[in-house]
Amino acid sequence: MSTMREEIRQQPSAVERTLKAEWRAAENLRSHFERNPVRLVILVARGTSDNAAQFGRYLLEISTGIPVSLAAPSVCTLYHSQLKLDHVAVIAISQSGESTDTNLVLEQAKKAGAFTIGITNESNSTLARIAEHILLVRAGKEKSVAATKTYTGQLACLYLLAHALGASIRQQDLARIPDWCSEALKLEDEIRGRAERYCFMRHAVCVGRGLNYSNSFEFALKLMETCYVVAERFSSADLLHGPIAMLETSFPTFLFCPPGVTWKPMCELLEKLKNIGAETLLITDRSNRAISSSSELVQGILTIPATLPIKNQAPEDLYTPIPYIIPAQLFTASLAEVKHLDPDRPRTISKVTRTI
Repeated sequence: MSTMREEIRQQPSAVERTLKAEWRAAENLRSHFERNPVRLVILVARGTSDNAAQFGRYLLEISTGIPVSLAAPSVCTLYHSQLKLDHVAVIAISQSGESTDTNLVLEQAKKAGAFTIGITNESNSTLARIAEHILLVRAGKEKSVAATKTYTGQLACLYLLAHALGASIRQQDLARIPDWCSEALKLEDEIRGRAERYCFMRHAVCVGRGLNYSNSFEFALKLMETCYVVAERFSSADLLHGPIAMLETSFPTFLFCPPGVTWKPMCELLEKLKNIGAETLLITDRSNRAISSSSELVQGILTIPATLPIKNQAPEDLYTPIPYIIPAQLFTASLAEVKHLDPDRPRTISKVTRTI
């Protein structure tokens, strides 16, 4: 069994540790932001961490109303532009805490007057030393090159950051996420069987919307780095604005389909994909009851055996991203096995990547 699969299985406990251990830090941050409100949040990251930042952008803007920007590190590292960052919070996200350009951006932001926060799995890293405040991912050592438990740990920290910035996110609601992760892991055997169908897949499209948009990026990244599949990632809206023209009969298309406001546009996309004849596989949970009436539109559905929305919760898909990525991770680990590839040691890449 691959280390990647072992680490996927560790996620319920890793997420639980992170949420419990870092709640007090989030409360301290909330007190700081009540005294020192910010007008803008900037997230800086690379790779899988950048996908987590994409989630952070949606989560923070939806739950707090504070505008969020994703940093372009080259502005700092190559063009040496000096940004005006007073009343701005800059949050760097890095699994190792040793991403050169991420750390340079955070260092420059600190000099420019920003309040700096680091989200990392390594408490003794360069990032942890630079940032004024740390939210620590409690995932334990991640050995596989393909990040899994550190990605979901980063998402957990971003929920804590949203709470710190004033969002109505309660500790007792977050405490349910690890159980939902355990429920998602129950799909493992079903996913192994489904992966065999995709043994010769060379191209794919991953689609998400809103809070699960980041998961389409992360799913595609895992397909690219562990299975060597050329995977494009889109929101359902962006796919319809032109790229859908490349899809044809049997083209593999993977979609994240939670209940709530994103379901209707996803359903409209599924109609078009059926007309094209694309090969579709959906990730959802039991609460999306409308999906049963649309089953004729798809070839496969992976349903997490849990009801994720909390009563009176808005938006309905608020807590779906962490459990929803787990079936995607299991799929890529299974597909790598089917292809006789080693997902722990993808060719030409290493665990820590340093770029400027």
